[in-house]
Amino acid sequence: MKIRVGMGFDVHELEEGRDFWLGGIKLPASKGAVGHSDADVLIHAICDALLGAANLRDIGYHFANTDNRWKGMDSKFFLKEVTAMLHERGWKVGNVDCTVCLEKPKVNPHIDAMKKVLAPLMNITEEDVSIKATTNEKLGYVGREEGVNASAVALIIKD
Repeated sequence: MKIRVGMGFDVHELEEGRDFWLGGIKLPASKGAVGHSDADVLIHAICDALLGAANLRDIGYHFANTDNRWKGMDSKFFLKEVTAMLHERGWKVGNVDCTVCLEKPKVNPHIDAMKKVLAPLMNITEEDVSIKATTNEKLGYVGREEGVNASAVALIIKD
């Protein structure tokens, strides 16, 4: 058996009046993330972790923000496609561990719902999806509620 680990990081600006998608679900919020797709920072970080583990570059390489095919795209599509890319090469997802850094809205009440959405996209159980949330203690762009970031670590397995 062969295993690999990858890490991913993503950041998006927050803007008043936009929908806020995180972990595949729409959160109630006055600000949403700005991006070419739905700007789901958590899914983008997971995609980069998985792609990195498989040495397949990054999400921007496969789904460029200059390509109109991906404009407004639901990021769940990207995660499903990344999982398929891994599968085509004999890899399967072992687990992912993620952290979201955001002042508000509070993420913890939504973690179970996110896990229910994300796990099937990667063909793993909810137990194999760890999502943690933190604030930036009012410091920097996160603390000023100007942006959100997420990091993820992924384990992939080849039998």
